Amino acid sequence: MHVIVTGGAGFVGSNVAAAYLRDGHRVTVLDTLHRRGTERNLQWLQDSAPAAGGKLFFVRGDVRDANLVRRVIGATDVDLVFHFAAQTAVTTSVADPRVDFEINLLGTLNVLEALRTSRAFEPPPLFFTSTNKVYGALGHRAVVETETRFRFADPEPDGRGIDESEPIDFHSPYGCSKGAADQYVRDYCRIYGLRTVVFRMSCIYGPRQFGTEDQGWLAHFLIAVATGTPLTIFGNGKQVRDLLYIDDLTRAFRLAAERIDVTAGNVYNIGGGPTNSVSIWRELGPRLDAVCGAVPRVIWDDFRPGDQPIYVSDTGTARRDFGWSPVVKMDDGLARLWGWVSDHRAMFESGSAPGAAEPAGPGANGVAAEGGVLATGGARSAAR
Repeated sequence: MHVIVTGGAGFVGSNVAAAYLRDGHRVTVLDTLHRRGTERNLQWLQDSAPAAGGKLFFVRGDVRDANLVRRVIGATDVDLVFHFAAQTAVTTSVADPRVDFEINLLGTLNVLEALRTSRAFEPPPLFFTSTNKVYGALGHRAVVETETRFRFADPEPDGRGIDESEPIDFHSPYGCSKGAADQYVRDYCRIYGLRTVVFRMSCIYGPRQFGTEDQGWLAHFLIAVATGTPLTIFGNGKQVRDLLYIDDLTRAFRLAAERIDVTAGNVYNIGGGPTNSVSIWRELGPRLDAVCGAVPRVIWDDFRPGDQPIYVSDTGTARRDFGWSPVVKMDDGLARLWGWVSDHRAMFESGSAPGAAEPAGPGANGVAAEGGVLATGGARSAAR
């Protein structure tokens, strides 16, 4: 097959591209290489592609360039398209909402139009990474506080998580741009018959995630352990998120592609689910101590407006439609990520690696962990 991955040098993109290369497919990566870490990920793909058996092609470009997107995606020999190119930081969207809009919404429209006007007899399926932020702060759901975490007062979502029937409620320019793109992708199936699939992702983590204050919060925590950098936790550390290891996400994409006759036109909440949920510090801190042998020094700060006290994905629809559920346990995934961070400790300690915050400015392509962190300087971190 010929697989296109926009943002293919980012965290999710490079892992998905690598999976298809390992199976001997031809993969074209479209990325601006603006974000720190993307050049390293691209080099990793280029180094591993020959041994993997696949063929890698790289196009340096911006999804806001409609003509370029049309040339890359509108070709007749494309079998699958994964659209991961995005501006992923809430902080950047607040500081520059126009850039956020142009990359996330206009860029997605360019991808959709390239497929709609494709010269192919049948345009290839499109898989789009959305975010749990489309559900907003979930303020209408009552929450109770226990010793180590927040819980939903209603036993049904507390036991199963949030499913796709949850009303959408966009918060922040980032939430608006990703949420609007989410709806465009879905509607291009209904109106134009494109085979599109939306994944509303929770906290994705794993190797090749150069986490920063703004996104990739779990990797950022482990990098802080490795470098001895303090963290600022907003709130009381009882906010809950569900964690999904990158290999499980990659497998979900592939299974959904194999069942495109069922998955086309649908939206799926994709995350670790209740069994992989954890409060961001009261429960995660001891796990980090067990896996890493240490924890960073924590500085506490106030809760932030709009933060979700708890978000956990109900992945039952994905299990029903294409037989997917997470298999990597949280402690195993944390150990794998810690192994990767430890292997690159010198790089992070030297400051030459993308472990520090960087604004995701114009042309920032590549998806980090959706539901990552929002922070404002230093090593300030908290789950979003």
